[in-house]
Amino acid sequence: MEFTAQQIAAFLHGEVIGNPAAKVGDLAKIEEGQPGQLSFLSNPKYTEFLYTTHSSIVLIDASIELDESRSYEPTLVRVADARAAMGLLLNMVEAALNPKKSGVEQPSFVADGVQVPADAYVGAFVYLAKGVTVGEGSQIYPQCYIGENVKIGKNCLIYAGVKIYRDCVIGDNCILHSGCVIGADGFGFAPVDGHLQKISQIGNVILEGDNEIGANTCIDRAVMGHTVIGRGTKMDNMVQIGHNVVMGQNNIFCAQVGVAGTTKIGEWNTFAGQVGVAGQLSIGNQNVFGAQSGIPGNIKDGQTLMGTPVIQAKDWARQAVYLKRLADMQSDIRDIKKSLEKK
Repeated sequence: MEFTAQQIAAFLHGEVIGNPAAKVGDLAKIEEGQPGQLSFLSNPKYTEFLYTTHSSIVLIDASIELDESRSYEPTLVRVADARAAMGLLLNMVEAALNPKKSGVEQPSFVADGVQVPADAYVGAFVYLAKGVTVGEGSQIYPQCYIGENVKIGKNCLIYAGVKIYRDCVIGDNCILHSGCVIGADGFGFAPVDGHLQKISQIGNVILEGDNEIGANTCIDRAVMGHTVIGRGTKMDNMVQIGHNVVMGQNNIFCAQVGVAGTTKIGEWNTFAGQVGVAGQLSIGNQNVFGAQSGIPGNIKDGQTLMGTPVIQAKDWARQAVYLKRLADMQSDIRDIKKSLEKK
């Protein structure tokens, strides 16, 4: 597919600077761009590449100032937010390259009484158990297991190999990537007569909607009641959410985050890679936790924290500087001690 600068500008409500007939049929990073490719520039630190790239069109953020004394090759499409605009274009291309399917492929198993809407898709080797409901436009790719009484909303995209245990609820517009498991038992055991007795987990998981769950991420069902993933929350690959965790909207969980059971999380929090969260905590809103942070206690709103246990990010950075100097400091202390002993 090819698009002109004018077509792109019309779709994104942008302004063309240069040749409106310039065409692109591929995408590339601005530093690697070649003729016929589209790039984007949203971060000022990459502005220098605008003057060296060979991309035919560059989406450029309105905040980027140009050096009028320097020339550049590409036609520019100036938009309010180049990163967001690029996302819209990628979504459009994705929809064109991978159009929605419909129908039930064979072999697959659809339990008696389960209705698959005419515009939904069920791939080969899918298992839809008794009581399952599938919303309009949803796509269930091959080799998925959907347990009893699971509710899948409208326009969901469930990639190959997803497992959803009984009674779980998947809201509208959710994306579940391959290998993720929704509703496996929470990790609950009690010592009884010299062995660990399993505690049955009879609750479920609720994804409120507009969620994206990464590959091999696991969200455990509640002991009783619900594990709740707030609307708009996004999870990367290999995230673990324990039983009875309840969270608000629009949280971000990067790869390998682990949240222990019964923790309450507010809205608009960001958990960077490998953050560990202890159980039965309360975490507020709009916090940012740096990579590999350990969270052992309750957190209020609006903080940027790092380290184990977490402290203010600026304090952690200061400590990191001293940590690098510990060996030298130890040597200095040893020399001072020897000097004092001589006296």
